[in-house]
Amino acid sequence: MRTPLDRLRHALAFEIVALVLIIPLGAAAFHLPMGDAAAVGLASAAIATLWNMAYNYLFDLGLRRLTGTTRKSLGLRLLHAILFEAGLLTVLMPFLAWYLGISLWQALVMDIAFALFYVAYAFAFNWAYDRLFPLPEWSRAERAG
Repeated sequence: MRTPLDRLRHALAFEIVALVLIIPLGAAAFHLPMGDAAAVGLASAAIATLWNMAYNYLFDLGLRRLTGTTRKSLGLRLLHAILFEAGLLTVLMPFLAWYLGISLWQALVMDIAFALFYVAYAFAFNWAYDRLFPLPEWSRAERAG
């Protein structure tokens, strides 16, 4: 399993790259002032970072107990990303409604749009991260057959 320091590196890199992408995209897509898009992005990133670290730890812990490894297949990566976003959506929707002064329905629509972006982004980022920083146990598992 990944070390706490590796998990921190993962979570921070994930959020920093995402902010560079999502702030201008969110401002343009939802006609928000850049300052509001940045505030929502930064607060959401802080919440998401904490969720990311807890979720990935618990997911890997459960996966290792069920399968003996933390290696993820394509289908498992998709499930991982979708479950992550579903949990985050339930936390962020009320925040978006409150901060932007919009209805819960509008916040849900906005949150779903962000979630769709993040599902694709999480899939790609996590795959790339695992390629850049593979765990030693994965190469041992490949050699063992």
